[in-house]
Amino acid sequence: MTGIFLIFSACILWALDTLVRYPLLFSGVSPWSIVWFEHLFLVLVMLYWMRPLWRKALFDRRALLAFLVVGGLGSAVSTVAFTNAFTLINPSVVILIQKLQPLVAVTLAAVLLKERVDRHFVFWLGVCLLGSLLIAAGDLMPALQPANWAGRESRDLLLGYGCTLIAVLGWGAATVFGKQLSNRGFSTTDLMSGRFLVGFLVLTPLAWLLASPTEVLDMQMPLQFLGEGPTFNVLTLIAAMVLISGLGGMGFYYLGMQRLPARTCAVAEMFFPVAAVIINWLVLGQTLTALQIVGAAVLLGGSTMVALSQSAQTPAATRGSSANESVTAPD
Repeated sequence: MTGIFLIFSACILWALDTLVRYPLLFSGVSPWSIVWFEHLFLVLVMLYWMRPLWRKALFDRRALLAFLVVGGLGSAVSTVAFTNAFTLINPSVVILIQKLQPLVAVTLAAVLLKERVDRHFVFWLGVCLLGSLLIAAGDLMPALQPANWAGRESRDLLLGYGCTLIAVLGWGAATVFGKQLSNRGFSTTDLMSGRFLVGFLVLTPLAWLLASPTEVLDMQMPLQFLGEGPTFNVLTLIAAMVLISGLGGMGFYYLGMQRLPARTCAVAEMFFPVAAVIINWLVLGQTLTALQIVGAAVLLGGSTMVALSQSAQTPAATRGSSANESVTAPD
């Protein structure tokens, strides 16, 4: 029970991320600035582990390529896309569609790592895609009609779902390449520190070209769920978000993962989207339609079955994949 409690605690901390990330975006802070400062704080925290990492990776081209995917694509680009999607569509929908990640990870693992795919995978793939279509149908059907293409709302919806899928593909790919690094002897701290450092290096020129991270230094904002409560420095809020959902959530997750088999972890992790949707609904007023709730149930059920079937086939490998997936989750 201790392991389950720790995984649930991690899920709650990850879900609380929205309560800060969402108001930050609607206070005018650029997604590039938010994610750049997140990575800056994480690099500072992980500095101790970076020197031994780069002695191992510096002259290993395959390792450098893998870290570029894990950090540059998975941590930098995907986290910006995920954050930007919050400004365009319902954040609960963004979080739910992230549960397509196991499908991407399993498919890429079969292609790149030659892992065996469970014979029921194609069926559950179809179930997950059906659930995703049910979640998105209410938004996408009007947006795809040519008569609505000129409207900003339709463009925002299409861009929002596009950013969400970029995050899904990026984090799914990062899971596979992170697993590849783990199989080659890189530790959890190696993966985390390499991910954050490469993400920071990729983000820095992009963030300063497309935004101005210094905008947040003197910016103050309230947290809308506190009503007429106090205002907070934006930089302080980003640091708190990193501490709670990034380091705190990942810490609880790793502690729980050490106590549980991969199959149990796969089921317990499904508490994250459920907790996030409930928090977003009750606190931020981001409701779901009846069709989206049905789609969410179908998607989460299919995603759970994908994770369970794969962990049943290769428990040791899947356990590594779960660890790396948490490393490539949103900070």
